[in-house]
Amino acid sequence: QVQLVESGGGLVQPGGSLKLSCAASGSIFRLNTMGWYRQAPGKQRELVATIAYGGTTNYADSVKGRFTISRDNAKNTGDLQMTNLKPEDTAVYSCNAQVVLYSGQRSVYWGQGTQVTVSS
Repeated sequence: QVQLVESGGGLVQPGGSLKLSCAASGSIFRLNTMGWYRQAPGKQRELVATIAYGGTTNYADSVKGRFTISRDNAKNTGDLQMTNLKPEDTAVYSCNAQVVLYSGQRSVYWGQGTQVTVSS
């Protein structure tokens, strides 16, 4: 019905940059809030950043000033630009979205996740 697919993960050295993308497809009338979350080994999943339909953003303190979340409402896509990456940013990053379907149904969907590894 609805799929979210992330791309852009990989291995990067400390201080480097990566851009993650999330593309939503399916019977989507509108994506409300989109978000990026991450889960490191042995840790709970944590919020990284969210962006509302109108563009209002919210960031975890640990990424403020380094990560930038953005979206393209016309394309149903969202990005997470990550700069000055640190080893502690290593995790599986997943996007999610609050989706309004053409049927009127509202649900939250998740992507499958993409690995980001920050290491020298």
